[in-house]
Amino acid sequence: MISKKLLLPFAILLALATGLTPAPAGAQAPRKLRVAVTDFDYSPVRSETSALLGTSVDLGKGISNLLTADLVKDGTLSVIEREAVEKLMAEQDFSDSGRADPVDAAKLGRLLHADAVIIGAVTQFGNQTPNNEPGTGHSDLRVQVRIDARIVNVETGQIQGLAEGAGESSGSSTSLLGGKTWEGWGSGNVDFASSDFQQTLIGQAIKTAVEQLSSNLVADASKALRTAAKRDGVVAAVDSGQIVVNVGSSAGVKVGDLLEVFRVTKEIKDPSTGEVIRRLTSTVGVIEATDVDEKSSVCTVVSGSDFQVGDRVRDAPTQPVPVAPAEPVPLALPDQPAPQSAPAPASPTEPAPPAQPTPAPAPTS
Repeated sequence: MISKKLLLPFAILLALATGLTPAPAGAQAPRKLRVAVTDFDYSPVRSETSALLGTSVDLGKGISNLLTADLVKDGTLSVIEREAVEKLMAEQDFSDSGRADPVDAAKLGRLLHADAVIIGAVTQFGNQTPNNEPGTGHSDLRVQVRIDARIVNVETGQIQGLAEGAGESSGSSTSLLGGKTWEGWGSGNVDFASSDFQQTLIGQAIKTAVEQLSSNLVADASKALRTAAKRDGVVAAVDSGQIVVNVGSSAGVKVGDLLEVFRVTKEIKDPSTGEVIRRLTSTVGVIEATDVDEKSSVCTVVSGSDFQVGDRVRDAPTQPVPVAPAEPVPLALPDQPAPQSAPAPASPTEPAPPAQPTPAPAPTS
């Protein structure tokens, strides 16, 4: 039997050997960027899609489902469930024509509380017949798929990142669609992730293109996405000089972080649609997080006053506050008297010295 005195050191050595060392106390993993993937636009290849898969198959939705699954599997980004995205798209009447529209995507992302939205389009989808084999009745085929994706900032609607993926597969014409025996054929509800479909030439090319797109999004576009991951919250309470906000460690807030408190002074609406197109704001002050839990932070005031419940909170500007340079203080060297200040010049408003009296004239004899 192993002695209890030896058990603890043995466990520590085992943890070190396997890399299972505990995280430092108080360490917090950075918040993952929260993204939504919309149905991709496939209007540029709609005729090719109809010819190969039928008019009832939504190629853009199938590719978005595959991309979402790949991003979830990677784990770098926090991806909103496709069911939630599709439900909101239906509620907001998100039409097929708006699939590649950054403005619509930004609006959808704000409703989903996302940092950014991934939109995209299928720009190439088709097969070529490079060679016919005489006497076999079959021909060699090459299927090519290309997908472009864009990263949309939900606050500004601007494109913050680009990525693409391409896939190609080749084989005999009999493997183009695999005899149309895969799940969903003819019903329009095709499962692009099914093994039967991915064994076809079309399925292989789509899978390769989506995997490459997912890899490029994680490797390159995630850098651009970090500019969208701004902490945005609301002042929940003001009590005895302390400001409580509704963002905490889950939003990446740490003790010592500075947050800017601002107030919306006016909303500008589009007169034709009634949609808010701009909000005018004024800065209330800057606060510092002193106590942070998962969903809230207690802060102290760094600058400003008149903080109110409902004021908005965001990352404080990164530029340092300018500080006036201090006046240099003259230092006395050893064995030397301290420098004497020069006498101040007389003020022009000081009174003039009194005039000297005129001597009296000497008496005459």
